[in-house]
Amino acid sequence: MRKSLTLIAAALLSAGAAQAANYTVDPTHTFATFEISHFGASVNRARFDKKEGTIEFDRAAKTGKVDISLDMTSVNSGTAAFDKHLQSADIFNVAQFPKARFVSDKFVFDGDKVTEVQGQLTLLGKTQPVSFKANQFNCYQSPMLKREVCGGDFEATIDRAAFGVNYGIDWGFPKNVRIVLQVEAVKQ
Repeated sequence: MRKSLTLIAAALLSAGAAQAANYTVDPTHTFATFEISHFGASVNRARFDKKEGTIEFDRAAKTGKVDISLDMTSVNSGTAAFDKHLQSADIFNVAQFPKARFVSDKFVFDGDKVTEVQGQLTLLGKTQPVSFKANQFNCYQSPMLKREVCGGDFEATIDRAAFGVNYGIDWGFPKNVRIVLQVEAVKQ
């Protein structure tokens, strides 16, 4: 009897593991942007044009993993002079830290919907916990790719000083920066 229970448990565990699927981030449907108040008058925004990553998602087990990297040299505010300043040692120091990375193995669900992804963000060589709230999340069968695509619209607010991005704080620029991540990933 004990041997039968062990075999049944092993079969159930292996069946659950087989449901996890691997996805590759689609850079044409993925955008990482940030926003920071500019003296309370306007909001400075920029995005990162080069990004890559993988996602492992198991809907049945309600688990997942994320590994997304941003090429910090690809920051794009729409203004070349501002991009150059963002890339400088004052802010992102891309010469020394050309990549930012978000890694997670904790998906939070409400029923069948992903509501949050909790993980670690590494920026300027410093790693801090960050939780991205899902404003929406869905998986669908792409009529063009003929494969499943999962994705959503996520946001988080970080304290940039925790990563060593202190430029302008003495002048009144806020420490809080809003990050918006729109991501879609294609099942492999």
